[in-house]
Amino acid sequence: MSEVAQEVNHGEHKHRDDQGAKLGMWLFLFTELLLFSGLFLLYASYRFFNPVQFHNAGLETHTLFGTINTMVLLTSSLTMVLAIAALQRGKKWLSVSFLSGTILLGFVFLGIKYFEWTSEISKGLYPGSPLLLNKSNGEILFWGLYYTMTGLHGLHVIAGMFILSFMLVFILRGSVNQHDYIKLENAGLYWHLIDIIWIFLFPLFYLIN
Repeated sequence: MSEVAQEVNHGEHKHRDDQGAKLGMWLFLFTELLLFSGLFLLYASYRFFNPVQFHNAGLETHTLFGTINTMVLLTSSLTMVLAIAALQRGKKWLSVSFLSGTILLGFVFLGIKYFEWTSEISKGLYPGSPLLLNKSNGEILFWGLYYTMTGLHGLHVIAGMFILSFMLVFILRGSVNQHDYIKLENAGLYWHLIDIIWIFLFPLFYLIN
């Protein structure tokens, strides 16, 4: 039997299908996984045929920046969980604090990524640069995949921050609350997906070399 909730809101019956909403979110996340899985397979195939070139190109990435950003996203996943748990216990302002912290950590991640990209671009390591065009095809492929995959991930971080910002407004207005928090849970699932994708990107571009 599907979980269908009915509650009274200002004298009106409000229909909710929490199970359906959660299922819809999982289906959406599955499509996102398919997108990145294709990119991961592309990376694996190119690396298989260009192992030395990928290794040499990977030595140019900033492992410290990647490590810090990994810790930032892992911490943001924790604050996301705490925000949901706090709201479920009826602690609205604690939830707001944790959710604000999650959004702030998203800004930190993007800030670090900005400085990382700026550093690499200043060295001429970007698609189409004269320096990169003089390197091997394998290294050109590596940097093309690097900017494509980390850039796409960065766009997902921005989208996730917008979603969490809306959730913050909903909590403050009371439309997302202790008795109706499925929207916040779904937003949390999306944020966790972003973190999981980075967990795969981090070793591929920073550690495996």
